[in-house]
Amino acid sequence: MTTTAVNPVLRVAPASPAVAAAHFRASLALYTDVSDVAAALASGGDPGFVLVDSRASEAWDQGHVPGALHLPTARIAERAADLLDPAVPVVTYCWGPGCDGAARAALALAELGYRVKEMLGGFEYWVREGFAYETPRGRERRAADPLTTVVDRGACGC
Repeated sequence: MTTTAVNPVLRVAPASPAVAAAHFRASLALYTDVSDVAAALASGGDPGFVLVDSRASEAWDQGHVPGALHLPTARIAERAADLLDPAVPVVTYCWGPGCDGAARAALALAELGYRVKEMLGGFEYWVREGFAYETPRGRERRAADPLTTVVDRGACGC
């Protein structure tokens, strides 16, 4: 009798197409990416959301997305009602993939009744994809990291 070993990828069977579709639909309702945010902000006019940088003041001063609102996670409960319109969706970001600050900010805002998404990649990927950012010295931009940007096709080439 021969035993066939199951590889680590398939040790847990893939979800059914219906379960996978529901999961990914829900994921897209909660997350957006840097390229989509950049495109919406660059389109001119109202993008339909407020971009919130949830990092501390020192991080904000190192650089932030142009047009973002600075609202550190620790201050959301006391300041959100004064700064945000509950009818306008909010997109949060923090440093990058290794930071859960944007998720914590999104949770705090959702618990206050705001519709919210998290910008995957955060400020790190904003800079890595070559988008301009603001500092106390003015606007700056770094060359796009070729591992994050495919010319003319968006960040992931999707």
